[in-house]
Amino acid sequence: MASELKTIGVIGAGQMGTGIVHVCALGGYDVLIYDVAMDRIQSGLATITGNMTRQLHRGTITEEQRQAALGRIRAAENLDALADADLVIESATENEQVKRKIFAQVCPVMKPEAILATNTSSISITRLAASTDRPERFIGIHFMNPVPMMELVELVRGIATEDETFQAARGFVKQLGKVAAVSEDFPAFMVNRILMPMINEAIYTLYEGVGTVEAIDTAMRLGAHHPMGPLQLADFIGLDTCLSVMQVLHEGLADSKYRPCPLLVKYVEAGWLGRKTRRGFYDYRGEKPVPTR
Repeated sequence: MASELKTIGVIGAGQMGTGIVHVCALGGYDVLIYDVAMDRIQSGLATITGNMTRQLHRGTITEEQRQAALGRIRAAENLDALADADLVIESATENEQVKRKIFAQVCPVMKPEAILATNTSSISITRLAASTDRPERFIGIHFMNPVPMMELVELVRGIATEDETFQAARGFVKQLGKVAAVSEDFPAFMVNRILMPMINEAIYTLYEGVGTVEAIDTAMRLGAHHPMGPLQLADFIGLDTCLSVMQVLHEGLADSKYRPCPLLVKYVEAGWLGRKTRRGFYDYRGEKPVPTR
């Protein structure tokens, strides 16, 4: 079944979408990348070229692999261009309404046998699948950020996902050289259910004045051997994404331990979303990041 997947469509040319296109092209698939504006697609293609060049300089890929992979990527000017895709992966913002709207637009274009996947990090696969015309051929394929570097992919079946769909997705993940971890369809799956409350707790630790931004990050880097501190990691992920995952956990499991920290809410309301807006728990506008509190 996995061998039948030849062309992959990716919806969303942001950080995650471009990473998914990158690994699919290196994995030997023909890839179509779509976004609402052509300039976003062009910007995404430039990011992919730059990231592959970095991999080349690090010696992780050869020039032949880079050229071949770049040759497999095409811009999709509209959703109709995804008609030939065997698998379409939605990688838009972590907002259920946005995702449902995309599915409503892309499903009529797709081949009946094509698989539709979502890269959601927290939203119910069963619920998203039910809004499509193909719940049996719908699955969660959740990549980790940054996609080219992270080895894990969470595979999440909805209640209606057929075994054939699951096996095809598993073969696809293997072809990319990634490791699949299978999660049940519960809010935030596995990685984010464990990771996001830890980040949220770090923000509470800051909010309550237990430690400064630098002290908290240093404590977890050196005291728990985390490669980056939780507040630095939150900035990298995007504070809006952190908040939306915590809200999904809080609403989905109705447990007060998942209540988003008020300080996280305040930063998101300020538009300080982390690295992408150049301010979050650190200010990235100077030569080196400076804590904002």
